Amino acid sequence: MSKLFFLLAVIFVFLAVLSGLFEQVGLKLFRLPGDIIIRKGNITFFFPLATSIVLSLVFTFLFNLFFRK
Repeated sequence: MSKLFFLLAVIFVFLAVLSGLFEQVGLKLFRLPGDIIIRKGNITFFFPLATSIVLSLVFTFLFNLFFRK
């Protein structure tokens, strides 16, 4: 089980880096209407509330599908 969590952490870090690179180019991934973005001067705070809920539902469905006893 720890290997699975490690793999998921690596995937999330990869997606975060990939998302940051795409944003520098001008592409916006993982931006849903419920995500919170606050910009003040040169500081940007991004809290992906809706994206987190959608990913949670998807992963819950997948884990129940593949690991149900």
